[in-house]
Amino acid sequence: MGTAAVHLLLLLGLLHAGPGGEGRKGWRRRGPAARERGEAAAAAAAESFPLDFTAVEGNMDSFMAQVKSLAQSLYPCSAQALPHDLRLHLLHNASVTCNDGSPAGYYLKESKGSRRWLLFLEGGWYCFNRENCDTRYDTMRRLMSSREWPATRVGTGILSSQPEENPHWWNANMVFIPYCSSDVWSGASSKSEKNEYAFMGALIIQEVIKELVGKGLSTAKVLLLAGSSAGGTGVLLNVDRVAEQLEEMGYQGIQVRGLADSGWFLDNKQYRRTDCIDTITCAPTEAIRRGIRYWNGIVPERCKLQFKEGEEWNCFFGYKIYPTLRCPVFVVQWLFDEAQLTVDNVHLTGQPVQEGQWLYIQNLGRELRNTLKDVTASFAPACLSHEIITRNHWTDIQVKGTSLPRALHCWDRSLHESNKNGKAPLKGCPIHLIDSCPWPHCNPSCPTIRDQFTGQEMNVIQFLMHMGFDVQKMAQQQGLEPSKLLGMLSSDN
Repeated sequence: MGTAAVHLLLLLGLLHAGPGGEGRKGWRRRGPAARERGEAAAAAAAESFPLDFTAVEGNMDSFMAQVKSLAQSLYPCSAQALPHDLRLHLLHNASVTCNDGSPAGYYLKESKGSRRWLLFLEGGWYCFNRENCDTRYDTMRRLMSSREWPATRVGTGILSSQPEENPHWWNANMVFIPYCSSDVWSGASSKSEKNEYAFMGALIIQEVIKELVGKGLSTAKVLLLAGSSAGGTGVLLNVDRVAEQLEEMGYQGIQVRGLADSGWFLDNKQYRRTDCIDTITCAPTEAIRRGIRYWNGIVPERCKLQFKEGEEWNCFFGYKIYPTLRCPVFVVQWLFDEAQLTVDNVHLTGQPVQEGQWLYIQNLGRELRNTLKDVTASFAPACLSHEIITRNHWTDIQVKGTSLPRALHCWDRSLHESNKNGKAPLKGCPIHLIDSCPWPHCNPSCPTIRDQFTGQEMNVIQFLMHMGFDVQKMAQQQGLEPSKLLGMLSSDN
């Protein structure tokens, strides 16, 4: 018997050793992060391989390193050629296009043996009339045309195939759908003599689903439709439609879920009202009102029925569409989202903010927190940022001591164990995580902030002072001595 085969048998022996068996003693327990990666990778692998992963829950990093080493010794050529890139596939149906009429498409990395599929909708604002669409085409053509898309992409964050970066979904079939319709994934109108641009976001998703069925999606157990920013809103608008499409195609057994990142916008009053001239200054309600007509946008029927004719724009706002959704959706949203502040005309340009702006920012956090209170599965850090799930550092952010990958793993487990409504979360496995502290970056795990002029990193105190933070007043509001508050901030408590 060869050495590699002996190693494999020994490895499997360790895997099958019971919780109190001798095999368990060889695995030294590590910290919470390692346990988290261990449980997550175990759940992913259990769908494809009948192995007991409990024996390695505390040392998954070591386990993965040994599996990789073993694969390379057994299959040196194929192991080195394992693809981490997602490859471009332009749609066969040439009538479903980007804004400029070029074919839409998707990037795919297949994972043979896995029955989990992750489809990611890219974000990138929108345009809502001929003038700002022309400007967008001149300045951001990649978001309106496929003509210069690269042949491959490397997945990052939740699209990464590295278990260290993506502890729960690394082994899934990954699909990245580029955003080239400028319609928040809602449009259903083709390019014509009358229409200079096509807006086919909703149809692109449907067409991608049709093609993926022939590439293995037909045998899927779980399909997670994820997206960031406009893609996050696109998840809310399309997740039920994807489930209905698969049911109509005869694939009722596929569990369709949604993951909406940084797409839960508020239709609140702007800090300073401005005329609706361009995408950045136009109030979101007015921009969507105009856009939905320009795009021939479609919204889910169940949400549409909640509003009067002509008021379908309401369905683009998370807290209004969420109660009408049938598929389970996990909402990830920064409490102080930079894109929300931008459309609200709060511009943090490096100058200390005025008191009115500071109060507005704090109130925004309160409003957003209130809209999430009835969302079963949510992760809302008190940070000033935008988008997270495809960032390399997405595992670092925590709310109440729980990371985002851990929360998603708990959500998966709660759904897997037939707790469809998630009303009785698993003990020690929280899925409703919303920061309660009242100002931007009061969560010490928030992403690093840099001074916009010098590029230097700022700690929490420097950032708050930069924002015009009044220590005396804030300490009074919190019922603390100013020195005590500063001490808490400087110790990142």
